[in-house]
Amino acid sequence: MSLPRYPEYKDSGVQWLGAVPSGWNAVRLMWAASVNDDVLPESTSPTLEIQYVDIGSVSLDRGIERTEQFSFSEAPSRARRLVREGDVLVSTVRTYLKAIAPIVSPLDNLVVSTGFAVVRPNGKLQSGYAKYALQASGFVDEVISRSTGISYPAINASDLVRIAIPVPPIDQQSSIATFLDRETVKLDKLIAEQEKLITLLAEKRRATISHAVTRGLNPDTPMKDSGVAWLGFIPAHWEVSQSRRMFAVRSEPALASDRMLTASQKYGVLYQSDFVEREGRRVVEVILGVEHLRHVEPNDFIISMRSFQGGIEWCKLRGSTSFHYVMLRPLKWVHPPFFAHLLKSSVYIQALRTTTNLIRDGQELRFSNFAQVDLPVVPLEEQIRIAAFLDEENLKLDSLAAESASVIRLLRERRSALIAAAVTGQIDVRAAVRPVPTEAAALVASAKDFNKSGNTRRRP
Repeated sequence: MSLPRYPEYKDSGVQWLGAVPSGWNAVRLMWAASVNDDVLPESTSPTLEIQYVDIGSVSLDRGIERTEQFSFSEAPSRARRLVREGDVLVSTVRTYLKAIAPIVSPLDNLVVSTGFAVVRPNGKLQSGYAKYALQASGFVDEVISRSTGISYPAINASDLVRIAIPVPPIDQQSSIATFLDRETVKLDKLIAEQEKLITLLAEKRRATISHAVTRGLNPDTPMKDSGVAWLGFIPAHWEVSQSRRMFAVRSEPALASDRMLTASQKYGVLYQSDFVEREGRRVVEVILGVEHLRHVEPNDFIISMRSFQGGIEWCKLRGSTSFHYVMLRPLKWVHPPFFAHLLKSSVYIQALRTTTNLIRDGQELRFSNFAQVDLPVVPLEEQIRIAAFLDEENLKLDSLAAESASVIRLLRERRSALIAAAVTGQIDVRAAVRPVPTEAAALVASAKDFNKSGNTRRRP
């Protein structure tokens, strides 16, 4: 879509805005909106049921993604800010998260964290336009640049409202909001389609792995009941063994020459320095002596944090890690690439979860849990074939998912650029939202123009 620029521009006097259309103003947010008007008082009934929104529940792309229900007495102490239709949430803590969202058709008793500034447009600012003006990349960048602090950068509400925003005439605000509502819906639909495709690919990936590591690759192979709930029927020539007969705990102290390793679900096991470089941030580093570290050999498996979500990681490196982790060394009947798939499969992870009565967020998996889940004994040649097949299939599925992720990134960039261009006046959208006249309406308009021209005939 090619849209024209406005006929004339002027210097806004605001660095992040630059030139804006003539007739527009650039004013500090405090002159166009109020902030944090309504707060739940401490005298609120303790039994009042509220729907709570925290910083982590909001994103710039999706708005409010989830809420939590609490009674007032059980809600977090930061659950205090009341909102209403037309408000806009702007995070004032951890501002790098870009947690900004408009309030549209709010639930009853919707309450947000005091980590948000609740911006309420006044008569100078139409709410439909405001939600886009505060999502504009230039405004978001300004919020982040004015934040202070390293780990949890934050901005005071009093500083937030000093940021200037573009304010067109009300009728133009309405045109911009109408245009962006229409165009962002189209883009959001395309994004949703790609996200659905990624979900389907992930489901197919999980199903392919689970089937291959428990049923093999030959659909005509005779099957038998394994006697193990999570395995069900397995190929008749497979066996089942206690996991402690196939893996043992490695408890050797670290060597002086060992490099520190990091086990992560995102990257697998890699050297800590490489993890820091990839993440672009520091991690908590172990500074104790080697006597507090454990040696790791290639083809060991590391039981890492959050292992009940699939955190048993295959290690291909030699090094050391914290004694808080459990290192498993293969004993027999183990082809590591095959078990790298099996120990990450959804059916195996579910089996691990049955070994404890309570799975807390971040709960550590211990060897005692691992030892309770029996494992299939698969001929090594077959393990090699299955691992190679899964590597190839996963590569195809991951490639398709990466393509969809790239499309999503481009669509989101397009969405962000379109919002920024419209709310800063770099494109003139007024003609794009004018209704196209019907044939009847066109005839009426033509008649009116003819009458105005003075060419009507007077009756005698």
